[in-house]
Amino acid sequence: MSRFAYVSGRYLRQAAATVPIEDRGYQFGDGVYEVIAVHGGRLVDRDLHLQRLERSLREARIAKPVSDIVLTMILDRVRALNRIDSGIVYLQITRGVAPRDHTFPGRVDPQLVVTARRAKPVDPALLEHGAAVITIPDERWARCDIKSISLLANVLGKQRAREAGALEAWQIDREGLVTEGTTSNAWIVTGAGEIVTRPAGHAILNGVTRLVVLQIARESGLDFVERAFSPDEAMSAREAFLTSTTSLVVPVTKLDGVSIGDGRPGPVTRELRSRLLQHLDRLS
Repeated sequence: MSRFAYVSGRYLRQAAATVPIEDRGYQFGDGVYEVIAVHGGRLVDRDLHLQRLERSLREARIAKPVSDIVLTMILDRVRALNRIDSGIVYLQITRGVAPRDHTFPGRVDPQLVVTARRAKPVDPALLEHGAAVITIPDERWARCDIKSISLLANVLGKQRAREAGALEAWQIDREGLVTEGTTSNAWIVTGAGEIVTRPAGHAILNGVTRLVVLQIARESGLDFVERAFSPDEAMSAREAFLTSTTSLVVPVTKLDGVSIGDGRPGPVTRELRSRLLQHLDRLS
C-alpha cells in the first residue's frame, strides 16, 4: 500500500508530498530531527525523544511548530496511516521557508515533516558473531549534541565503514579518544567488568537508547562510568558494543581488524540487550 507523510499541516501520500525549494532545511541543513522506535504499535521512550527534540530546537533557536500534545497526535496518526506495528517514525523540523540568506529570516513558520516505515530487523549474524567497526577522524562540527539534519560527515563516515566491510565507524577526536559512531553511541566493558561510555556533552549526541541502557545498568547493579576511552583501550577491553534507536544493543567484536576479548559477544552485552528488549515489551 502507499505510504503516507505529514507535511506542515497535511497528511499526504508520500509520493505526492513535497517541500518548497527554499525550505532552509534543503538550502542550509537548517533544522533538527528525531527518530523514534515503534514497538507493538507504540512509540518507544517518546517523552525522552521529545525532551531531546525541545533541547535541539532551543539550541538551534528554532521555534516549536506545535505543542508536544499535538505533535504526539501527529506522530501516532502517521504511524497508524502507515500501519506500523514495528518500525520507526521520523520527524524533521526546519526553520522555515524564506529567500536564501544565512541570517535568520524575519517572520517565518517552522516546517514539520513526519514519515514512518517498518523496521529492518538486525541481522541475526551480528548478534551471534558481533560487528566489525573501524576508526576514523571525527570531522564533524563542534555541536554534535544538537540532533541536526546536517549529517554530511556522518554520511561520509558511514560509507567508509561500508566500503571497509564494517558495520560502523567510531570517530576519534583530536586527543585520540573515541567520541561515538556515525549513527550510534560507543561502549566498552573493561577487564574489571566496568561498562564505559563517553559522557554527554557537545562532542556526542546523547542517545535515547544510551540513556535507557545507563538506567538499566544502574537498576541491575552493574558497574559503569561515563568517561572517554581510546581505541587502544577498546581493543584490549573484555567486550564492546554500540547502541542506537534502530539497532538497540549490538556487540562489537572487531575494531580496525583487531579482535576484542575472545572475539565473541560477551555476557554483559547480551544481558543489556536482553534487558532492553524486556523494557520494550513493558512499553507495548
